[in-house]
Order: sequence, then C-alpha cells, then structure tokens
Amino acid sequence: QVRLVESGGGSVQEGGSLRLSCAFSGGDYGYTMYTMAWFRDVGGNEREGIAMIEPIGTTHYADSVKGRFTISRVDNEQTGILQMRNLKAEDTGMYYCAAELYWKRPQLGRPADFPYWGRGTQASVSS
Repeated sequence: QVRLVESGGGSVQEGGSLRLSCAFSGGDYGYTMYTMAWFRDVGGNEREGIAMIEPIGTTHYADSVKGRFTISRVDNEQTGILQMRNLKAEDTGMYYCAAELYWKRPQLGRPADFPYWGRGTQASVSS
C-alpha cells in the first residue's frame, strides 16, 4: 500500500514562501512509476488540483498558481516537493499530496483519478 506523508506547512505573510514535501513509501511499484500531484482545499471550495509531475518530469499547473508554485521530485529520496512563492491570503488552506501509477494517466482536474492520498498539511497566509 502506498503511503504519503506531507510536511512543511506553516504560517507566513503575503508575499512569503513555503516549501511542502511529500514522502512516499510502500506500493508494489517503485516511486518512479507514479505521477505525483498536489491538491488543496481552500475557502470552502471543492478540492482543487494545483500541480502535477509525471515520472519523466512533465509538469502541469492550475492557472491559480502558475508562475508562483513549482512542483518537483527527488527520485532517489522518494520525495515530492511543492515550492510556493509570492503567497496570497487566498492560498490559505489544507494541502494534500496524491499519487497514481503514470500509465493510468491521472488528470489534475480529477481528484478521483488519484487513489493514494496523504493526510495533508496546513498553509496559512496572512494579509
């Protein structure tokens, strides 16, 4: 069973930065067989997919974070990273890491495509 554990959340002022990490373990296949993604629950809205990275390094971003957030992966550490810069108050919320095998072609706009989830980490941005 895949296990994902997020860390790195916290409180910052607008314009600040946070770096979220997602530690991957378990699964029947190696970490490099999984597409990794970040989702968030903000402002009572439905869960939003904000960034995704495929094993070959192709990245996808939601328009709401494009140019401010960067997703990456450190394969030899089985860790996914979400670097968040120029944070805004509306970025406040719970952030989740998710994973699915790349050949199942999960889509960032469909949380149901991802069967494996972490418990989340809170990011709070004050104005």
